[in-house]
Amino acid sequence: MLPGGGNESQLLREKAECTSIATGGRACLLWKHAVSTRLRENPGILEERMNTRITEMLGIEYPIIQGGMAWVAEHNLAAAVSEAGGLGLIGGANAPGEVVREEIRKARELTKKPFGVNVMLLSPHADDVAKVVVEEGIKVVTTGAGNPEKYMDMWKAAGVKVIPVVASVALARRMEKYGADAVVAEGMESGGHIGEETTMTLVPQVADAVSIPVIAAGGIGDGRGIAAAFMLGAEAVQIGTRFVVSKESIVHENYKERIIKAKDIDSTVTGRTHGHPVRCLRNQMTREYIKLEQEGKSFEELEYLTLGTLRKAVQEGDVKNGTVMAGQIAGLISKEQTCKEMIEEMMDQTEKLLGRC
Repeated sequence: MLPGGGNESQLLREKAECTSIATGGRACLLWKHAVSTRLRENPGILEERMNTRITEMLGIEYPIIQGGMAWVAEHNLAAAVSEAGGLGLIGGANAPGEVVREEIRKARELTKKPFGVNVMLLSPHADDVAKVVVEEGIKVVTTGAGNPEKYMDMWKAAGVKVIPVVASVALARRMEKYGADAVVAEGMESGGHIGEETTMTLVPQVADAVSIPVIAAGGIGDGRGIAAAFMLGAEAVQIGTRFVVSKESIVHENYKERIIKAKDIDSTVTGRTHGHPVRCLRNQMTREYIKLEQEGKSFEELEYLTLGTLRKAVQEGDVKNGTVMAGQIAGLISKEQTCKEMIEEMMDQTEKLLGRC
């Protein structure tokens, strides 16, 4: 029993209510005081406190999901994150369905724990990948770059948990209406394709707007970011850039080194003029791209400049002319570690911070 009566599960449900500003005030202060007292008396409850609707829904130990990054999120990384207690994701990107099927089967050789697939909805192979997910018995799907409504019935019939990435309250509400099990509220601090709202502003608004669990993403790379996300109303986080530099990541060492050496001001956004903003680290390619944008070049001309440049950076290590996608949190990342080391370090920091509430 916890102070004030009730068991741990009951207090965790009350905690979820307290994350909403609308239910804040004295009740939340009393809840924090009760849990803080219990934590001091029994530090072992910290692990229980990290249980959320997301960890229970996905069958994972920690509320950490690895981003489904194109050319990066393959079977080695996904399996390593899942083995470490988080949820690893295989990034479908623009890959054909059979390539994704092979990645799923390779991941299963490395872990018996849950992992998922990220379906990039603008991919010409999205229909095939959506079917492969069902055929291979994957139980968790995240989606990006579009609306997954056309696949919802098929996925739900197969028992797949569907978690769309959203960049606005309106889309979060729509996804809940169409049966999403949770949403990833991703702020513009993230790497790759971004929206316009920051994580700090987006997450609490989405948490207030929907009843399904919210996963925070964008600019999160350590325990401080995770603790902050929980205070904003999230029940898990999605992390991308930090996992890029993990020892299990197949990304070229030049790419990893570029992230590790990045400063806080080293990221930039290309593609704003045509409505397709992408955050990456500054280099010769981004300077040329932005110069052409300012000259009013067409979307087609700009797309030609970036064709194949992400693969060039990830696989060939060309960090001058390739696209080095990374979030603003890159300036905080200073070392290469295993996924297990990263997750344990982040969770230890998170639990200590939340224990001070």
